[in-house]
Amino acid sequence: MILAAPLTAQLAAPDSHGFLSPTGVEIAFLLVGLVTLGAAVVTVTTKQLVHAALWLVVALGGIAVEYLLLTAEFIAWVQVLIYVGSVVVLLLFGLMLTRAPIGRSPDSDSGNRPVALAVALAAAAALVWVVLDAFRTTWVDLDGPAQGSTEVSGEILFRHWVLPFEALSVLLLAALVGAIVLSRKKAPEDAEETR
Repeated sequence: MILAAPLTAQLAAPDSHGFLSPTGVEIAFLLVGLVTLGAAVVTVTTKQLVHAALWLVVALGGIAVEYLLLTAEFIAWVQVLIYVGSVVVLLLFGLMLTRAPIGRSPDSDSGNRPVALAVALAAAAALVWVVLDAFRTTWVDLDGPAQGSTEVSGEILFRHWVLPFEALSVLLLAALVGAIVLSRKKAPEDAEETR
């Protein structure tokens, strides 16, 4: 009877972790998510293309930190190496090859901001609804075994996601070739100067 008392007290005690009592990891996840969201908004609203690329680095780096907080270290390093390293360098390389304006660019705004904002809000609402509906009852166990290990991630990537992975590589190659083609075209005033 005496031994059963601590066990019943343990079973009767409610779980102290809940929605209104977040852990430090959950608070950090929320704060990094807000910084990432802010960087993404600045990326698409700035009128300076180079600044947009640099804010994109902050947004993609924030996503890598979110992966680290979810104990997916391999995916976080892939995010840093491929997206922050390669994609942003490719974007800046394309900007330099196409001789895009470095400062403010008034012609980068098409005047369709209200329509673009409505489409962005609708897409964000649809994405949030789909993610919440799909993962409503799924919880990440941060104290359990690592889910983002190289073996698990590689198996999922090359078994289920190999086609989108290869499509992305072709898309990046097409962007690089397009930037080179655009930079090789001579403007009419350049052609007259060479005569």
